[in-house]
Amino acid sequence: MIQKIAELSKLLNSSYSAKSILNSLHDFFADYFGVQKTELYTWDGTTSQLRDFSRNWLYIDDIFEKKIVAQYYKIYADLQERAEAKSSGGRLYFPLKKQSKYVGMIEFTGGHSDELVKFLEVSGDVISLKVQNIILNEKMQKNINFHDSMKNIAKIIETQYELNYIVPLIGEMFDKFVSNHLIYIFLKKDDSEEFSLVWPAACNDEKIYGLISILRSDSDCILTADKKTGVFPLVSEGKLFGCIVTKSMEGKLNDKEVDYIEQLTNQVATTINRANVYAEILKHATLDALTGFYNKRQLEERLKQEVSSARRQHQPLSVIMTDIDFFKGVNDTYGHAVGDLVLKTVSDVIRSQLREYDVAGRYGGEEFTILLPSAAIKDACMVAERLRKAVEKRMVDISKLTPEHKNINVTISLGVYQMQEGDEIPDLIIKADKALYEAKTGGRNKVVSALEVK
Repeated sequence: MIQKIAELSKLLNSSYSAKSILNSLHDFFADYFGVQKTELYTWDGTTSQLRDFSRNWLYIDDIFEKKIVAQYYKIYADLQERAEAKSSGGRLYFPLKKQSKYVGMIEFTGGHSDELVKFLEVSGDVISLKVQNIILNEKMQKNINFHDSMKNIAKIIETQYELNYIVPLIGEMFDKFVSNHLIYIFLKKDDSEEFSLVWPAACNDEKIYGLISILRSDSDCILTADKKTGVFPLVSEGKLFGCIVTKSMEGKLNDKEVDYIEQLTNQVATTINRANVYAEILKHATLDALTGFYNKRQLEERLKQEVSSARRQHQPLSVIMTDIDFFKGVNDTYGHAVGDLVLKTVSDVIRSQLREYDVAGRYGGEEFTILLPSAAIKDACMVAERLRKAVEKRMVDISKLTPEHKNINVTISLGVYQMQEGDEIPDLIIKADKALYEAKTGGRNKVVSALEVK
């Protein structure tokens, strides 16, 4: 028996995850005692429920039907009371305890015998200790993840002001921290009471919208009865401006996780509120007054951010460079006031054709740059063609500026490029601009992909 215990200890010491521990136990007890199947269940004191040890810490009532769940809880209660192995329905159940405290049970299907029970009575503490170490490591890792998330959000507070950049980062942090939960971020639209989903792209759970509707500035977090969905309000300076929702795919939120998420949410609220406060201040310093697009300096900053985000998320990023055909002729023929009107009209048309998270900037003069996150070049060319057609169809009413003329129309040429491995940030503009040059020299009012340019 001593040799068997030594081998079991060696197997457990070489296992560093719940799944590998269970596999080691299964192989060991199958080889020596003919056991067909081995399962481990641990007791979660926070929620007073049994969890499946190897399957991402799932509660057993998330796995089994109610009748079977009740049976497992009765068996576990009997083990605690009798402090000895129990046989039921062709299975053997053995209590796991640390000193005098019961921490769970091990279940064997087939092959159980008095010899197995005697071995477990001697080796049970070895198994219990390893199980407890894994549970403590899991909790420690969660603490590390929490503090890492807090530090990362603090960094965002110090360096970032753009919500379109901040929100996905926050969503990703929560996603990593709360395992097996879907994360949704909602923000209020301007000064209205209506919430808008800003991350991820869709939420089809009507119950979540119902919970959000009852949020107030003095609301605490709202948890559903089964503790699988939590709504955490974003409140700063007494004002409610959004919320973060966690929806379980498997496990429940325990009290410690709720406490962590509330702390994270408070930090996030500060971050987003600060971004909102600075948005108006930065807007006038970062936007082109005529078109409302980003100016060149801010466009370059956004390009850096989008490149970083695309690389981090392993997503494509495409760039469109475009300018207005024969724009100098417009200024020379009708005057600069009409030229400004044409610029404003074209920018309005471009804005109407883009997604909310696309980025448009006035690169200089009559030239515009458009960044399309998550768009491969094929899709970007389709967007560019849509822009070209929309501008071509749009008539510009200049009658108020030049009474002798009523309407004019203009066209645009566009060059498209998708970021490639090894590209430096300036390469995106240079290569899209080269494609634009080909479009202009090739007849104007057309789209050219950088892939077509030799």
